[in-house]
Amino acid sequence: LAPLRGWVFPELDQRLAPALVSAAPPSRSYAAAAKTAKRGSQKSKQEETKKKPVTRRRPLMSKPVDDVYLTWYYERPSYDVEEAVGMLKKFQELDFTYPKQHVYINITLDMALQKKKKVDPFASTVLLPYRFTDETNKVLVFTENEQEAEIARENGAAVVGGVELIKWILEEEIQVDFYVAVPAIMPKLIPLRNKLKRKYPSTKRS
Repeated sequence: LAPLRGWVFPELDQRLAPALVSAAPPSRSYAAAAKTAKRGSQKSKQEETKKKPVTRRRPLMSKPVDDVYLTWYYERPSYDVEEAVGMLKKFQELDFTYPKQHVYINITLDMALQKKKKVDPFASTVLLPYRFTDETNKVLVFTENEQEAEIARENGAAVVGGVELIKWILEEEIQVDFYVAVPAIMPKLIPLRNKLKRKYPSTKRS
């Protein structure tokens, strides 16, 4: 709007300034309207969960009446060891199998306790009727008591003695598979600790 030849109109600039400022409309930001929740969809989901049938397991019966029956309708029977072995012998007669064949058993031990406590350490032996190997292990017993020495010999100890055996063991004149000692003689066997290593008798291993 200013003239091209350098003419100046101060009043004209003052008139146009407020018009130019107020020409652009003010921009205002509005928040989006909240979406209304669909109550119908929530009700339909709740009705579907209510309508689902609850699967109830049929209680198992104790003993079958007939010889032919469905196994999953009845409880699995459990027998004692003697009764189970007797049943196996009867089956062998019907099957014409070897009567002295081996019987394999799967044993599961439940070591859980009622209270949250650790299992107490235990050490015990089980004597089996048939040995796994024919080789007999040699056992040396350290004791200075004559009664304990007699008991060790009666139970099959190969060597029984006191402190006099230390020299022979260090010189490798005596070699056995296991070393057992009475608690009273343990302080006198310290020179054998480096020689025997894992075979050295210890109270932790009974």
